[in-house]
Amino acid sequence: MGNDRDDWGLGEFFSEFRKGPWSDWGGRGGRHQGRRRGGMFESGDMKFVILRLLKEKPRHGYEVITALEEKMNGCYKPSAGTVYPTLQLLEDQGFIKAVDTDGKKVYHITPEGEKYLDENKAVLDEIIDRVRETVRDFAGGAMGEINSAFGHLTKTTYKHAWRKGPDDPGLKTVAEILKKAAADIEAVWSQA
Repeated sequence: MGNDRDDWGLGEFFSEFRKGPWSDWGGRGGRHQGRRRGGMFESGDMKFVILRLLKEKPRHGYEVITALEEKMNGCYKPSAGTVYPTLQLLEDQGFIKAVDTDGKKVYHITPEGEKYLDENKAVLDEIIDRVRETVRDFAGGAMGEINSAFGHLTKTTYKHAWRKGPDDPGLKTVAEILKKAAADIEAVWSQA
């Protein structure tokens, strides 16, 4: 059985990402440069991820969502529309069972589910490697420069705005500068 605090080998990447000046921000990325980025997980990945979470400990649906969000350091949060149908599918396949506990369905991995997860260890390892690569792509290189620049802009803007107060006439000027910057950035993306 796994450890609830296990970060699945993703901690080193998220610890770097957390060091940024806007560490509470969460984004989604993909792994292929030059292509539009997609979701954090590919079709069919979630069943393996959920089984891994339930192998660590039994959880109800919302706990599955929050546990994955915690493991991903807030950079990804699965929707209820992804998690609950997957839980139902896994239950239908006999890989998990729901136990009514205090009015909530708490899901437990079954021996068949553990066997299936063990048989597909390479698939789960590939998923975790892909997520690690996604985070590396997102947090490093040119994206790292954007992260840093945006973080600096955010800190500078809010630090001074907070100190000046809501009635400072400079706030209107700063808002206009930010609107112009957003329009300039949008123009860059529309040309690409």
